[in-house]
Amino acid sequence: MQIQINTGSGIHGGEDLMRWAEAEIASVLDRFSEQLTRVEAHLTDQNGDKGGPEDKQCVLEARPAGQHPVAATHRGETLEEAVRGAADSMAHLLDSKFGRLHHAKGGETIRHMAAPE
Repeated sequence: MQIQINTGSGIHGGEDLMRWAEAEIASVLDRFSEQLTRVEAHLTDQNGDKGGPEDKQCVLEARPAGQHPVAATHRGETLEEAVRGAADSMAHLLDSKFGRLHHAKGGETIRHMAAPE
């Protein structure tokens, strides 16, 4: 699973922020690493220099192998809160998505029974 971090204007932190965000996302989504080809994180500051509550945003886009991408967004007071929240949301989304893939249509498991003698 490849993780790519993108930052918008107003986001400062350089390599330390990039390494931390990549490690945080990898730790939360590690159990899906076999099923995901890439995860992109887009970090933005919604209000720029003005500040404000929950003005940091993280949008995660995950690309499951052979399927359409899925996205999760979280806003927080800090980038750390936004990244953790988006990663947790993505984990819940992927749990649901991959859980559905392992069930038969209609949610029932189909079992073949031997014909009565």
